[in-house]
Amino acid sequence: MPRLTLLFLVALLASAARRGAVDASIVDGLEVGFYGQSCPDAEGAIRNVVNNEIGMNRGIAPGLIRLFFHDCFITGCDASILLDESPAGDVPEKESSANGFTLVGLRTIDIAKSTVEAMCPRTVSCADILAFAARDAAVAAGLPSYDVAAGRRDGMRSNMDDLPGNFPVPGHHVPRLTELFSQRGLTQEDLVALSGAHSIGGAHCFMFSNRIYGFSKDADVDPSLDPDYAARLRQVCPPKNPNNDPQQAPKVKFDARTGERLDAAYYSELLARRGLLTSDNALIEDTQTRAMVEAFARDEVMWQQKFAEAMQKVGMLDVLIGEDKGQVRRQCRLVNGQEQQQQPQPQQLQQQLPWFRPHFPWFRQRRPPRPFPHHPMGDLTNGFFRGFH
Repeated sequence: MPRLTLLFLVALLASAARRGAVDASIVDGLEVGFYGQSCPDAEGAIRNVVNNEIGMNRGIAPGLIRLFFHDCFITGCDASILLDESPAGDVPEKESSANGFTLVGLRTIDIAKSTVEAMCPRTVSCADILAFAARDAAVAAGLPSYDVAAGRRDGMRSNMDDLPGNFPVPGHHVPRLTELFSQRGLTQEDLVALSGAHSIGGAHCFMFSNRIYGFSKDADVDPSLDPDYAARLRQVCPPKNPNNDPQQAPKVKFDARTGERLDAAYYSELLARRGLLTSDNALIEDTQTRAMVEAFARDEVMWQQKFAEAMQKVGMLDVLIGEDKGQVRRQCRLVNGQEQQQQPQPQQLQQQLPWFRPHFPWFRQRRPPRPFPHHPMGDLTNGFFRGFH
């Protein structure tokens, strides 16, 4: 079967232009079937790893989708979120409190990378592995499959200071969300479609406690919430205590009906006033986005198509293409050359994965996260996709 070229990407970009998207951040040059000659079994191997991991932990699916979005939205799809260390000495993106302990799926990417490296050394980039894995996670959760163009190269920098002010947070309303998406070449329709990822995964109580305790001087609970739903949330989530450890905070599913299936039930829940985050509920308070929510709630097939198209667009943000840009990392946590400074520690991962037996000559223990210096509590509300395990 001959390689598929960028025809679908050209059509996708033309469609985005007709909707008024800002295309400055979207880079073409990717190709469906990019590894057809150099590593023809790569996508299948990655899919098998993802399916095995999700089979053991359903929380991996929302985690991988969120990991992909968090990587691409800041500095582009360059796998910078996977780096444990930056050659420049910056504290990496993954240690921002927008990410930190809430990131799920990093080990899955490590396993996929090791698998592919054993098959085709120094060929498949971590950025492409993450894009394939996010697609495979969505499919495992119920979405029809879609093509993922590849050819990305891996970045060599990661800095958590890139996040504040440039990333959607759960407290944002539609105007700010739309502005941030537009800055990244994404439309308001993309915003609403991608929000459907909240049909799986969930959020820690501190992400929405402002809606169920002390909402305003006139109402303890956000009056836009369904009262019965708010009462259930209060049963799970105690009042916020600044002395509590955020990592120990209870967690609540975004969608109590079909919380492990990626479907359009999320939109019906929004219309029933059961949106968990402020940013979720905001979609039904704005006239334009509410119309999209209603349309997706009526037509799941349309939403599935729009979600896949939006994920394809996200996957083209500021990608590095060509031998003169970036690199293909040998392991996803470190820029090439850094791994030589690390002691190999394969035993820990192999003990956790009895079904998986390749050697991990490069695997290392991640160092303890550093504290976020800017907004140690306020920035905990960062993060658009809040999957948990």
